[in-house]
Amino acid sequence: MTKRTEKTTHTKPAKRPATIRAAAARIPKVASAKLAEARPPANRAEKSAERRAAIVEAAMDEFIARGFAATRLDDVAKRAGVAKGTLYLYFKDKESMFEELIRTALVPLISRMTALPTITGPVRDAVEGFAETFIREVVSTRRGDIIRLIVSEGPRFPAIADFYFREVVSKGLTGMKALVQLAITRGEIKHRELGEFPQLVVAPAIVAVIWQSLFARHAPLDGLAMFKIHLDLIFGERRQT
Repeated sequence: MTKRTEKTTHTKPAKRPATIRAAAARIPKVASAKLAEARPPANRAEKSAERRAAIVEAAMDEFIARGFAATRLDDVAKRAGVAKGTLYLYFKDKESMFEELIRTALVPLISRMTALPTITGPVRDAVEGFAETFIREVVSTRRGDIIRLIVSEGPRFPAIADFYFREVVSKGLTGMKALVQLAITRGEIKHRELGEFPQLVVAPAIVAVIWQSLFARHAPLDGLAMFKIHLDLIFGERRQT
């Protein structure tokens, strides 16, 4: 009796069609989906910042062209290309909008000007550097227009003048007073009473700002040259080498 031997056959699994593999490769991974979801908030924040900057820029144009009192929020919105209601998402009123101009255009500059390194050379050099920066970055720029607006309309809008004094003027005077006191201590300035009146040192800067808008077309003023002669009166004339 012969035994029948049965052969066991193993079937190989069918290969995955190439089209399925290609489709699977195109399915986005979860990590990529999360990354894509994370982008819109950043884009919204960027757009919001851009819109705020556009409103501030439009407000500056309107304030300079019309003055603070005559500027209307409708005109600011139109110039910025937004609805009037959009302005209130960023600013509560016209005064807060003007304060933002001071905060963005002048506060960083005065902070940089008063953050002086340790002075090893003559104090006069540091004061001249202060003057050069002010003449270059304020007098003939739109920053100067902001200061002129405050000078002209501050008496009618004391809240604006108060904000400007607190955020800009007081810091500038504090920095200048420290320089004057150092110059007195070193003997570079003989009049000790000047330490109580740093306004006298920076007075030509204000004159230059006002002159630029009112009389420059009639008699151009070299603000820096004037400032240096003013410093000669305070420190004494520089010795010619």
